[in-house]
Amino acid sequence: MSEHSFCRSCGNKLFEVVNFGKMPIANAFVHKEQFKKEYMFQLMAMNCPRCSLFQLYEQPDPSLLFHDNYAFLADTSRVMQQHFSLLAEELIKDFNLKNDELVTEIGSNDSGVIYYLNKSYKHTNHLGVEPSKNVCEISNSKGLRMKNLFFNSNTASNLISEFGKSKYFISLNTLAHIPDINSVLKGIHDFLTDDGIYITEDPYLFDVFNKVSYDQIYDEHVFIFSVTAMKNLCDKFNLQLFDVKKTDTAGGSMRYYITKNKTTKISRNLVSYLDFEKKNGIFETKIYSTFRKNCEKSKNSLLDTLTTLAEKNNKIVSYGATSKSTTIFNYCNIGTDLISFITDTTSTKINKYSPGVHIPIYDYEYFLNNLPNYCFLGAWNHRKEISIKEKEIFSKKGKWIIHTPEAKIINDL
Repeated sequence: MSEHSFCRSCGNKLFEVVNFGKMPIANAFVHKEQFKKEYMFQLMAMNCPRCSLFQLYEQPDPSLLFHDNYAFLADTSRVMQQHFSLLAEELIKDFNLKNDELVTEIGSNDSGVIYYLNKSYKHTNHLGVEPSKNVCEISNSKGLRMKNLFFNSNTASNLISEFGKSKYFISLNTLAHIPDINSVLKGIHDFLTDDGIYITEDPYLFDVFNKVSYDQIYDEHVFIFSVTAMKNLCDKFNLQLFDVKKTDTAGGSMRYYITKNKTTKISRNLVSYLDFEKKNGIFETKIYSTFRKNCEKSKNSLLDTLTTLAEKNNKIVSYGATSKSTTIFNYCNIGTDLISFITDTTSTKINKYSPGVHIPIYDYEYFLNNLPNYCFLGAWNHRKEISIKEKEIFSKKGKWIIHTPEAKIINDL
């Protein structure tokens, strides 16, 4: 565990944005005998007024989050698989990737971009760096070249000695998970060839603010980046942020294109986002206090909605045992008095209980045989995919509950 009142990047004094109270590890789905042994930590979001880096006050040791039995499998989401495939295609067609050029991906989970480079384009010179042993082994079984370790400046040196420098370096929903951001960026700088490109993508801070998606804040997301903060990080490590691209993944993300080549032209899109963030208060305290108030408003709205429905003997189920729903249920104190069970398709979660509030998790077949009156959309970032899947099933019988920016009951997704 590490507690930080000072910025992990620049060392400046942080200020508190919102305190969610004691929280379990978001992906630590448990059996009954583990209830009394759950690890708890203080989930509090902070911000740095100097470099604008939005971050957690406390994060559990990464070894408690990424380990031999990591619960999330990227292969379970068709949308994410398509997303990985499209980035692989971009590297081949837009960046003219050569087969001898090394592509390194950290946090590649059980597939990642390198899987599609290898599968679709037979790109053999790739490397996946994944700290969770179980998903690393799955990638190995798919024919990918993997290293089971945490990436930092020290491990980067070892990888360079073994594989040489990387022309392209990729991290999707990974950089935000690594607390020692300085060591990681130094490692990336050292690992890249002089003309190399680093492509990283994570949830975007202004999407979190606008959608009041406070559930993006949990133990793995030690940072939530703005374009301004990313530029400041790059400047510190002699890297140049030259372009950004907005994506819909993970509830709203930003993709950043970064290089060591300082002569690379800066895109108008990047300049536009930097101007937008400045005009919308990235350097002012108001936007952060407004977010805190909106979190409390969203919490009360969801509790009121669920309580009203439950008092009328409606059966309510949560759709998706997600890390995000751990924050929601524990922050809002929602348990089995309001949510009967959670349905999920991930084998590592089924027949366990949700962290903290201990709502049982059942498979999709159980859900089909026990359709509720209402479904709370825990996996709201996969809304489109779920909408297609449930259009002729649950959506014909019951109604959905969504919570961003406030609780609302809708007929269809």
